[in-house]
Amino acid sequence: MIFPLKEPRLESSLIYIRNLNNCPSSYLNDQGRKDFFEIVWLKNEGPLHALKMNDFNVKGDWIYLIPPYRVHQLNKAGKNGELISFKREILEEEDEEFLLDLFKVFNVPGEFSCLRADKEATVELNNIYKLLIDEYQKGVDNLVIVKALLKVFLLKLIQIKEQEFTSHDIYQKRVYEFLMLLESNYLKVRNTDFYAGKLGISSKRLNQILKNKLDKTGMQLIHERIILKAKRLIIHSENTIKEIAYELGFSDRPYFSRFFKKQTGQTPDEFQKQAQNHVKSKFNTLV
Repeated sequence: MIFPLKEPRLESSLIYIRNLNNCPSSYLNDQGRKDFFEIVWLKNEGPLHALKMNDFNVKGDWIYLIPPYRVHQLNKAGKNGELISFKREILEEEDEEFLLDLFKVFNVPGEFSCLRADKEATVELNNIYKLLIDEYQKGVDNLVIVKALLKVFLLKLIQIKEQEFTSHDIYQKRVYEFLMLLESNYLKVRNTDFYAGKLGISSKRLNQILKNKLDKTGMQLIHERIILKAKRLIIHSENTIKEIAYELGFSDRPYFSRFFKKQTGQTPDEFQKQAQNHVKSKFNTLV
């Protein structure tokens, strides 16, 4: 299901498109957002985060690509631009090379990715976006066309960042398969041997491939995924830190706190307080 003009439940939709100035609070506060890839396209605006210097005032087209299950809140605060959110189910699962490139451009193992589009790329993206939004607003009968145009839009984003990609090789499929296994099993299985066994290779070989492609070991990626889930629960759920620790499979809160601090440099309570203060004081930035 897609939504044109009416606002149905987010969880029942595959794709959601809005101008940032017309993005209702019902979307921003919907727990179903966790299942969506989000494209936040700022037009002729400063970036939402500092890149190399104090460059918040550098105007341009900045495209934020936020993977599912991440902790970021979209603070539009008068920004000019577009929002495109979609579930992975809208994409063709058999196109593994495309999905792997998509996971790279969205920085799926990390927090988010940011692209700077030059004038030529902006014109091309705008042309595709106009076709996409026109078909989207016609409703559910146009889902096939919407899916095709979304893929064209995503391929253009991949092209913008293609200079950072390594060339395709036989090990990219291993990375994709590992990420899919991780997403389904990280709360229950936290050792590299399990994932390597599922892929039919040794743990040493899996770590070599991941280190080469993502510059991280399997255990680092497992720990990062747990931390990302923990951060999201700390920010967005009403559960206590103790309840979150149990939900994530930790035997007690002190053990969870030690793990969290080792990975982030902060205790869960310190992170929660910092995130709350950030939301209150920095309206135009990513949490």
